[in-house]
Amino acid sequence: MRIVSSLPNENMPSAKGGVGRVTLVGAGTGDPDLLTIKALRALQSADVILFDDLVSDEILQLARTEARRMLVGKRGGRRSCRQDNINATMITLAKAGHHVVRLKSGDPMIFGRGGEEMTALRAEGIAVAIVPGVTSALAMAATCGVSLTHRDHAQSVRFVTAHNRQGTLPDDLDWASLAQPRTTTIFYMGGRMSGKLSRRLIREGASPATPVVIVSALTRRNETRVLCNLRDLAKGIVAFDLDQPILIGVGKVFADVETGVSFMFEHAGAAMSNAQQVQMENAS
Repeated sequence: MRIVSSLPNENMPSAKGGVGRVTLVGAGTGDPDLLTIKALRALQSADVILFDDLVSDEILQLARTEARRMLVGKRGGRRSCRQDNINATMITLAKAGHHVVRLKSGDPMIFGRGGEEMTALRAEGIAVAIVPGVTSALAMAATCGVSLTHRDHAQSVRFVTAHNRQGTLPDDLDWASLAQPRTTTIFYMGGRMSGKLSRRLIREGASPATPVVIVSALTRRNETRVLCNLRDLAKGIVAFDLDQPILIGVGKVFADVETGVSFMFEHAGAAMSNAQQVQMENAS
């Protein structure tokens, strides 16, 4: 057994004399009201901020005025910064004595490559702290007014990436388990895989009538939400720009989306009832 006497945090001293530190910060889905106090403190103490292009302007405005801001966005299907270059930039800046904030949309440890960045930094002896953020699946539950683990409908919840390193639907997932009727599954980055996703789940035993919600631009003015069933997932996706991040929720809990209580985002000046909603006629 190994006893850890202290845990790193955003106020830790430098790992070595003259060496800076890096804080991996979750920016959530865009609403600054959902940012944690610890994330705000990290932003206001940063020397340099490396941010994703999905981080909202409202959140960047909360950062220390003197902090240098560097866009290092990574987006599927678009030209993006290479991960190796992002790692190297953080290492160089930290070794120069700076407090570097790596600002990521959602949570840095949920499909955010935070693990890869943490490994690279630790290999160079650089202190790393992690500040969690509201991941998209939880924001979606709030905007839809549903419980992902409502005990009348689900006994488990899964967060799943809808594509692998090759950009195709992963074949090494336990698809039979994901197709179980008392499971809520949230597929991240699933827009381009929607047709294959629907067919695979149905082939593994999921009911074609399973409720589905598709959401993009979560917690923002232009949030778009489509309600349909698993059979019509590929039809529902046509309402979206596939270059934007799309979240797909599959499970019985989403049958209550229509009557769920909309989450209020006051900074945007409107309730989510103003978000675009498209109701598929044959949703069930």
